[in-house]
Amino acid sequence: MTRLVLATRNPGKLRELRQLVAQVPQLAGLDVVSVGESYPQIEETVESGVTFEQNATLKARAVAQATNLPAIADDSGLCVDILGDCPGVFSALWSGTHGADQANIDLLLAQTIDVPVEQLTARFVSCVVLALPDGTQRAHFGEVRGRLTRDQRGTNGFGYDPIFELPDGRTLAEFTDGEKNAISHRGNAFRAVLPDLVTLLT
Repeated sequence: MTRLVLATRNPGKLRELRQLVAQVPQLAGLDVVSVGESYPQIEETVESGVTFEQNATLKARAVAQATNLPAIADDSGLCVDILGDCPGVFSALWSGTHGADQANIDLLLAQTIDVPVEQLTARFVSCVVLALPDGTQRAHFGEVRGRLTRDQRGTNGFGYDPIFELPDGRTLAEFTDGEKNAISHRGNAFRAVLPDLVTLLT
């Protein structure tokens, strides 16, 4: 068995992937680490792509080449139907500053202020790419559908989670970690890539 490097500095993403890998007997012994944990010297990849798959591919390939190990990366964002799937790949910097969660929320709600709530359907989308040093790669997508809500609710989330309402009436920020991982866009994409890990790494 080999080492798999997750192209992230987010400990939550690493924990989520480790939990999923641990559920697959064929992957017992796979050493799942992250760039932030084991390779902090690797520079962050410029996400110059215009699609989730392009950005995830850029990150996975860069880490696979830098470490000469299998690498996995994800790119995700919020796609609002009435905005033509924006903010999309620009979700994290929608307000002009990367990762300014509250500013991003405020701008998005201001842009849709005149739209009836029932028409604010949206989905979170994630693309996960597995890249091997020999150039082999696999891409998988996951998504979760819901709609925007104007009142921010919940504290167990980040990004747009407090205004993304699921059919049961809760926002993603009101879900527990376990509940969120079971239905989230990234969780779905990570689960989709597990068979590739079994095929290509065992």
